[in-house]
Amino acid sequence: MHQALYRKWRPTSFESVVGQEHITSVLSYEVKNKKLSHAYLFCGSRGTGKTTCAKILAKAANCAHTVNGSPCNVCDSCRAIDSGSSVDVLEMDAASNTGVDYIRDIREEVMFAPGEMSTRVYIIDEVHMLSEGAFNALLKTLEEPPTNVIFILATTELQKIPATILSRCQRFDFRRIPVKELMSRLDFIAKEEGIELEEDASRLIAKLSQGGMRDAISLLELCACDKNKVTSALVSEKAGVCGRETVIGVVQMVACRDYKGIFTAISDIYRSSKDLAVFFSDLLAVYRDMMVIRAMRLTEKSEADPEILDVSDSEFNGLAAVAKDFKYPTMVYHTKLLKEAISAMSRQSDKRIIAEMTLIKMASKAEGDSNEALSARIGELEDKLARGAFAARAPEVVEKSVDTSDAPNLPKGDNGKAFEKVEKDDDSEVEYESWIEVVSEYEKADAGGAPFLRGATAFKNSKGDLIVKLSDKFALSLLESGNAKDNLLRAALEVGDEFKKVIFLLTEGKKAKGSDLLDEL
Repeated sequence: MHQALYRKWRPTSFESVVGQEHITSVLSYEVKNKKLSHAYLFCGSRGTGKTTCAKILAKAANCAHTVNGSPCNVCDSCRAIDSGSSVDVLEMDAASNTGVDYIRDIREEVMFAPGEMSTRVYIIDEVHMLSEGAFNALLKTLEEPPTNVIFILATTELQKIPATILSRCQRFDFRRIPVKELMSRLDFIAKEEGIELEEDASRLIAKLSQGGMRDAISLLELCACDKNKVTSALVSEKAGVCGRETVIGVVQMVACRDYKGIFTAISDIYRSSKDLAVFFSDLLAVYRDMMVIRAMRLTEKSEADPEILDVSDSEFNGLAAVAKDFKYPTMVYHTKLLKEAISAMSRQSDKRIIAEMTLIKMASKAEGDSNEALSARIGELEDKLARGAFAARAPEVVEKSVDTSDAPNLPKGDNGKAFEKVEKDDDSEVEYESWIEVVSEYEKADAGGAPFLRGATAFKNSKGDLIVKLSDKFALSLLESGNAKDNLLRAALEVGDEFKKVIFLLTEGKKAKGSDLLDEL
C-alpha cells in the first residue's frame, strides 16, 4: 500500500524536526534530565510539526534507551508507538469528540496505571474544538494529574483555549518554517525519492505552503506523480495558481494602462479555472515586494535579506523594473483596491467582474476623495514634473556688463557700457525621492513639526538646495520660526544626502500662466 511522502518522511527524532529548534531543544533537555511536565500545549499553524513533536515526545517518555533526549526508535516501546499498537499512547481528535462524556472517560482511565509502558500519553489534536463542559472536565484532570500521565494538547487557534487551561500547561509556539529551510528539506526528499526538482519550483512550493512542511511535501508529491521534471510552471498548474511572470505582467499592464491586455489576461485566468481570488492575493504579494524594493532601495537581489524578500533573479529583475513605474502613494492606493476586491470576492460570486473593474480602476487615473486616491494623484503629478512632462520655460536671457578694454567689439547700451547677452543661471527643480525617509528621521528631533512636513512636497534644485513646499501658512510660519531647517539638514545627512540650505515655500497663490497643475488635480 502506498504511503504518502509526508508520512514516510515524518521526523522520528527531535534533531530531524525542521524549523522548530527553539522547541525541540527544550523538549530533549527535559527528556534527558527526566523533568517532563504533566501537560503540554503545542500551538501554531497547520503542518508546522505539532503532532510530529507530540509523537516523538510520547516515544521519548517511554523509551528505555534515549539518545540525546530523543527516542531510540528501535526498542519495543518505540516500535509499538510507531505502529499504533500501543494502548498507552492515545491520539484523539477533539473536532470529532467535543462532548463532556469524552473527557469523563479519560478522567476515569487515568486513575489506572499504564498497561504496557511507564507513562500513559494522551495527544488531543484540535483541542480548541472541545465544548465548555469538556474543558471544565479536562481542567479537573489537569489540576491533579497522576504522576504517570502526560497530556499533549495541540491547536491551531490558541485564542479559543480557556485561560484556566493555558495556565496549567507548558506552552510551545510553533513558528512558520522559513522558505529557505523548507526548500532544503524538499531538495533532500526529492533527491532521496529520485525526483528532479528545479530550484524555482522548490521555492514556489515553499512559498505556497505558507510555512507548513506537510503542505509543502504533499504539493511536491502531487507535482511528481507523473514522474515529470518538477518545474515552476508545473507547480503553478497543479496548485491552480498563476506564475509570478504572469502576475508581474498584469502589473505592467496596469502601469502602461493596457486595458485590452488586462481584459485578455483576466479572461485567460477565468477560462483556465484558476481562482481569481488567489490571483489577486498574488497581485497583493507582488505590490508588497515592490514596496520592499523601493523602500530599501535595492538594486540587486544579493542586497536583499532572504527573510524579507525571497525571490529568484528573474523575479527580482521583473519586480525592480515595474516598481519604477509607480510612486509610493499609487502603490498604497492600489493595495487598498486589491484588499477591497479580495474581500468582495469572498462575499460575491461574480469574481470576474470584480477583478476586471478593480484592475481598470487601478490603471485609470485615481478618482475619489479618499486619502489614498488624492495621494496617488499628487504622486502622479510629481512624477510628471520630475520627467519634465509639462512645458519647460525657455532659458531667461540677461545682459551682463563687461569691461570695454577686454571686449572692444561688444555692443554698448544706453548708459554707454558694453554688454553681452548670457543665459540666466538654471535653477531647475526635481522631485526629492527620499523625502519620506528624511521626514521619519526628522521626527526623532521634532515630533510636533513632522506632521506638517508629511503633507509637504520636496524638491532639490541645481544649486544643492532642498525646497520644501507647503500649502498651509500656519505650518510655514511654525517651521520658519523654529529649528526646522537645521533639523532637516541633519535628517537628510542621516539618509545619505547633503544640502546647502533648506528653503520653505508657500504653494498658495496666483496660478502660473500656462500651468494646468490644478486642472490635473
